[in-house]
Amino acid sequence: MHVEKKYRKLENIEEIRVYNIDKNKMFHKVKQFKKIDNVRFNNIMRHVPSDINVFTPIEGSDDYLVERIGWNMLGRLNIRPDEVEGRLFSECSPFYYDIFKDIFEEVFETGETKPMRIFYYISDKIATLANINILRDEGKIYVISDLKKAETENKSVEEQQQEEDENKATLIEYFSQTGSYYKTNNEYAWTPGIYNIINRSKEVNDSFYNIIFDLVIPEDKPLVEELLKTMSPETDSYENIIRIKTPGGSIKYLDTYLYSKFDENGEEISHYGLFKDISVDSNKHMTRPVDFMLNGFNHNSKLSLLVEPLSKRYEFSEGFYKMIEIPKNEYIHKIDIIDNIIEEEVRNEITKLIDGEINEINCVFTYKVNGDMDNCKICELFIERFKYGNQDHSIGFLTDITLSRKKQQELIKSNATKNILIKEVHHRVKNNLQVLNSFLNLERREYGDNPNRILDNMQARLSSLALLHEKTYNTEDFININLEDYMKDQDETLHMLFRAKNINFTSEVDPKIHLSIDVITPLLLIVDELTMNAIKHAFPDPDMTNKTISKKIDFINEYICELILRDNGVGLKDPDALTNHNLGWEIINNLTKQINGELEILDCKVGTGFRIIFPVNFEHSVEYHRELWEGEKNEN
Repeated sequence: MHVEKKYRKLENIEEIRVYNIDKNKMFHKVKQFKKIDNVRFNNIMRHVPSDINVFTPIEGSDDYLVERIGWNMLGRLNIRPDEVEGRLFSECSPFYYDIFKDIFEEVFETGETKPMRIFYYISDKIATLANINILRDEGKIYVISDLKKAETENKSVEEQQQEEDENKATLIEYFSQTGSYYKTNNEYAWTPGIYNIINRSKEVNDSFYNIIFDLVIPEDKPLVEELLKTMSPETDSYENIIRIKTPGGSIKYLDTYLYSKFDENGEEISHYGLFKDISVDSNKHMTRPVDFMLNGFNHNSKLSLLVEPLSKRYEFSEGFYKMIEIPKNEYIHKIDIIDNIIEEEVRNEITKLIDGEINEINCVFTYKVNGDMDNCKICELFIERFKYGNQDHSIGFLTDITLSRKKQQELIKSNATKNILIKEVHHRVKNNLQVLNSFLNLERREYGDNPNRILDNMQARLSSLALLHEKTYNTEDFININLEDYMKDQDETLHMLFRAKNINFTSEVDPKIHLSIDVITPLLLIVDELTMNAIKHAFPDPDMTNKTISKKIDFINEYICELILRDNGVGLKDPDALTNHNLGWEIINNLTKQINGELEILDCKVGTGFRIIFPVNFEHSVEYHRELWEGEKNEN
């Protein structure tokens, strides 16, 4: 027989587990130490279903006199009252004395009631459990214990019906990857979906502790600490994303919503929790969709992605903290930060956005770093707030354009390249964000019931644009962007983002192809759309080997380029289904028109292929240069 102790902070309760119960070691027959007086209300205690045990501290000692042991305990140990009453606790039951002595001392000194829970195991199965409250009254220690049997042999009709209802609920929650609990009277009731999320079966003691928070990884324990401090009559709800490690060793991300009810004295009456498993590819690669978006911006000091900037659930990429020059671990997210914005009209607009009076802001402002007028930055800000389901959400972008604005004055009289640089410094981020905003609005209407698909599509676009921004900021050349360098970097990014899918991304690009940002921006978005389409549809069998998505870009002549994108997947069974009323296809067509290009689906024996021809600049159309090219061929 051995004992394990564990303090559960969330429930504020000491938990004791007793393994391989040996009743002969729980009680010893010893001589009576002192004859006891009649215990008050002893007759009444006999009719109370709970065990009420009474102990009196021995003056000048750390021992206690046993005055009364409850009837359930006497029956379990097969002893009579006169064999234990009036004995020293340490002598008649050293086993229980070791368990209770420290708590008895604490309760006697503080006068505060302490809860405890004891599990009794036989052959690694819970045989009995006891919920205990230890309190002091009139110089005595009272141990009030409720015993419960862990197993029942026969199920009632009501229990069978409950089991059927749980099976139905399991199906519903399985498909939505959700689960919930309801806590009242310090006990938890868990829905079947929770056990699907944590990948284990129901256990008897699950009603006595938070089986989700008990699995939270150490890095996210502060979020649970925040929960403990946050829940109050003033803040009765809480939302955040936490990570847990299941008993099988898998890391899962759970979107968490908690709500509590309080009485007029501020005491919690009940507590409700809802969890949604938002892990991606849960068998191979655990991450949240928002991580894909953040990854594209993490190493960019001039461009920052703001996820939920109007909520305490906010997550900002590294660029934000570099712009405000405050380390991430020291930053406290609160409205006071806008006091460092010089322009009053911008501060007023942001306040309106926070208060819900407007749903979008797109502005340029001057930011005083840490309130220092000698250290100011020019920033461009875009934030949109929108409703998804019943919840308000927000997303935004913050760009440091200080260097660009300073160069503006120096470049006004420069050559055409520098003039384009000035123009693009003003508008390229804004235009790209407007394009992404349009995509987001289109896909919310089309895929409103599938937010993960929306986030999957956005992550490739955001990562590609972040890569382009980084390259162009470093080179400050918006006319001659080397396409080969960009495509190689994009392949590396795709390998990193979709490593778990085991897809090879290859590019063969003529190193002489240089494009302006006006051409390369929509071109890279086209490549993203076609690539995401191939990732989702070309390889339905996860065990397929040698999966490849390839790009080849070459000159047709000095004016026209050709892009061919292929995959070696299952191919298109119905091309009409792709081209008719398909949002992705409409986006690709519209982007192709922006670069004066032409798009066609290739007839492939294996997989699917697309061909796009487009001019290297916007001076003439594809049609004009094709006629010129074909005329030259005829002359030759």
